[in-house]
Amino acid sequence: MLGRYRDARIIATEGRQLALDLGQPFWADWMRGTLAYLAAVGGDEQECREYAGQVRATEESVAAAPWAEAALILLDLGAGRVVDALVRIEAAVAGPARHHPNITRMAPDQVEAAVRLGRPDSAAAALARFSRWAPLVGQPWAAALQARCQALTAPNDEAERHYRLALHEQDTRPFDRARTQLVYGEFLRRAKRKREARIQLHAALRAFESLGARPWAARARAELTATGAAVPRAAAPGILAALTPQELQITRLAARGMQNRDIAAHLFLSPRTVAYHLYKAYPKLGISSRAELPALLPA
Repeated sequence: MLGRYRDARIIATEGRQLALDLGQPFWADWMRGTLAYLAAVGGDEQECREYAGQVRATEESVAAAPWAEAALILLDLGAGRVVDALVRIEAAVAGPARHHPNITRMAPDQVEAAVRLGRPDSAAAALARFSRWAPLVGQPWAAALQARCQALTAPNDEAERHYRLALHEQDTRPFDRARTQLVYGEFLRRAKRKREARIQLHAALRAFESLGARPWAARARAELTATGAAVPRAAAPGILAALTPQELQITRLAARGMQNRDIAAHLFLSPRTVAYHLYKAYPKLGISSRAELPALLPA
């Protein structure tokens, strides 16, 4: 939720394997749901559906299943399948997991999808539900999301006040903030305030690219094009993107000066496995020894 997606992926991958090794299917499902959600943010449809399907196929997944459902909703919304997203959300809020925090947390997605489809009844129901919940949470990010929902459902002459309030809140969740900047930018472009729209859309694009949220970056780029702005090319993936989660985790520890035996003990691996992953990582990073790692992976 804090936007440290690469770290989250590493930890969830390790957590899933540990849970499987220790015979803890509940936590394995929880990690699968997390990995499905991270894949949805990045627009990786195959991986998202694979992890989400594994969660929903197990008997122990009752508490973890809403993570997977939230991932599939986000996947549809990011891919522009707004009808599918709304159908999933409405089914989830009417189902047995409707009180799960992950389903409640998807209310802003229901608002956005319903507004885009001209379904004010669905949008109003989601806004009412989230507006009861957000003040009880008492967190700036929840208040910011509530303001975004109010902006999307308000008349044009009132919407901007809510957008500004949403961005004024000290939101520590960069993906949520960037999505608010995106819809605010769309609102400004429709109002023919292109210069102001570009400010919001450029900010959203930078955030989405830094998070690896490819479908959302593409949407921000398309909106910028519609304003007549010179749109920057899609950022090339960073050099670390070529590493698997375990390779990245091991190279980070090696860059801190840890020896293979210490890394192995830290990660519950054998020294030979650590050496193998380093051997595979070096060519991907364009280096030939661990002495070059600190320059690529500063602490």
